[in-house]
Amino acid sequence: MATVHVSAERVIRADPARVYGYLADYRDAHPSILPPAFSDYRVEEGGAGEGTVFTCKVTAGGRTRSMRARVTEPEPGRRLVERDENSSMMTVFTVTPEGNDSRVRFETTWESSGGIGGIMERLFAPMVLKRIYEEELTNLDTYAREHRPLGQENARAGADQT
Repeated sequence: MATVHVSAERVIRADPARVYGYLADYRDAHPSILPPAFSDYRVEEGGAGEGTVFTCKVTAGGRTRSMRARVTEPEPGRRLVERDENSSMMTVFTVTPEGNDSRVRFETTWESSGGIGGIMERLFAPMVLKRIYEEELTNLDTYAREHRPLGQENARAGADQT
């Protein structure tokens, strides 16, 4: 078995505290940015950062798997971690200030299967999952632009035109 690593990152045009808040909001904001690859999403416990437990199905590369993840916040306001209770999969969301914006990075690791299936998994799963994460980051950027705090709509619009 080998460890598989997938990551994607993007600058989101919003304040880091807001972006982190969206990611940590497992009841409303976070499910709103999930691409169609995620289905049957349900919060079982909590719903705001640390202590949240959620379930969902993830379809990638023609395969669907169920997951039940528990959320921790090793660095509140900067880093969220989702650990799948049914596998070795772990996803880390990191939000880093970049000027007035946020650099957001998704990183997932897991132990691949053995044999031929494991070889195929190590070759193809990272490409498929990276595309899903890129879509999710685009959704997050759109969500952040559509959910600006009052008073920031005109300020950002003016900055966008320079």
